Amino acid sequence: MRFERLWRRWVIAWGATACGFLALTAVRAPAAPPQKAREDQSQTLQLPQELPPVVEGDIRRLAFYVTPLSGKGLLSQQIRDAVRELDRQTGGDSVLKIRAFVAGSGDVRRVRDLVSQIYTQHRKPLPVLSLIRSGGLPLEGAQVVLEAVAASRRVVNPNGLAFLSAQVAESPGPIAPIAGLVAHSLDALRESLHAAGTSSGDVVRVTCFVSSLAGLASSRALVEREFPHAAASFVQPQRAPAAAMAACEAVVRLHDDPGPWRVSQAGGPGQSRIALVGAGRVLLTGTQVSFGFEPADTRLAFERLRKELEQAGSSLGNVVFAQYYPLAESIAGQIRTVRQEFFNPASPPAGSMLLFEGLTSMDAGFAVDVVAVK
Repeated sequence: MRFERLWRRWVIAWGATACGFLALTAVRAPAAPPQKAREDQSQTLQLPQELPPVVEGDIRRLAFYVTPLSGKGLLSQQIRDAVRELDRQTGGDSVLKIRAFVAGSGDVRRVRDLVSQIYTQHRKPLPVLSLIRSGGLPLEGAQVVLEAVAASRRVVNPNGLAFLSAQVAESPGPIAPIAGLVAHSLDALRESLHAAGTSSGDVVRVTCFVSSLAGLASSRALVEREFPHAAASFVQPQRAPAAAMAACEAVVRLHDDPGPWRVSQAGGPGQSRIALVGAGRVLLTGTQVSFGFEPADTRLAFERLRKELEQAGSSLGNVVFAQYYPLAESIAGQIRTVRQEFFNPASPPAGSMLLFEGLTSMDAGFAVDVVAVK
């Protein structure tokens, strides 16, 4: 009997302990998952759309703009601010081309990515892009300036445009006063304007490349007084140039229809000083980059440019203006030699060729963009 009483007490005690344990477990157990589990939603980062290599426009409707410089924020903010300002300036007109000069240590490819992103988000046609690293811009902290060509809703150049090659004025020493060199370049540009049958008041865009930004106010005053209606920009191509230099190029509205197109005045081997383009369709390209530093690499860049133009309905024979951005004098020499294999030596396009600080790739030797008649 005593054993049975002990056994009952043990069974009752064990049962109470087990019940308490089960109750505690039920309290502390996590809530059961809902009937329908929430699936993880993966977020896919969208890559920027590829910008087109070529766009087409009507020469009679091309309008030209330059964004103001800003020293606020990092490169990305300045790019966004510049694109926003460009949209304000154009009044919603389609931007066909952007030429971006980037200074400082920021990644120049951010311009390409943000331009693609912004225009895609706003459902606007993507422009072609020329992207060059410069030595400096004339405002402390400024890292980017955008030069743009837009398609105006109205006819602004009824007789077409003239593209004037950069007129280079140099001095042997790197510290010569820049204002005097700018004045010499403007004198030569004035001669080209006269030969084209135009005047300073007809210039719609002028870009002056200078070896130094020191004391630029006097040079700016010269340009603004000479070309009061032009969108103007100033760029230092290299941070440490070997010689003092100023070179101003311009786009000017014509008074008389020159016909489909023609070039005039020799501007050195393989280049004219003036290209006159009448009413018609033109192609604008972004920069075609040469990867490598040998003549074969230079030829390959021209071959790619030829293919792009032919796919767009034109050819290298219809190029009226070519701008080259070499990174070394040896590369510039290769360009002068090789381009004669691709362009008509009897009527080569007008253009500009100056040494620049850098491009979008470490193994790039030069870049080129063109205007061609379709």
